[in-house]
Amino acid sequence: MKLEKFQFNYKNKKISLKVNICDNIFSQARGLMFRKKSLPLLFIFKTTKKRAIHSFFCKPFIVIWFNQDKIIEIKNIRKPKFHIIPEDKFDKLLEISANNPEYKLFADEEKV
Repeated sequence: MKLEKFQFNYKNKKISLKVNICDNIFSQARGLMFRKKSLPLLFIFKTTKKRAIHSFFCKPFIVIWFNQDKIIEIKNIRKPKFHIIPEDKFDKLLEISANNPEYKLFADEEKV
């Protein structure tokens, strides 16, 4: 995985995070599974479409879906779920572990 800086706007604030880039099938398949601590993970996809994720074997985390660098949905994942999918298509997905200080920025988002 590559370490990069990722910037986006959230509630009229510019957020800048150090993220690990998940741009291949292996890093995307693992995601936050079995990790106690992790930098935020940014999944970059070649096409824009709906993709489901799950939260088995993951500690609580925030998931943020992007389309063209615009946030389309945010969810606060608290317990294992088999099928988590946003309402719209996306091309980037950001997972932020609950152990990460940046998690607190999004803690008031929808809890599932």
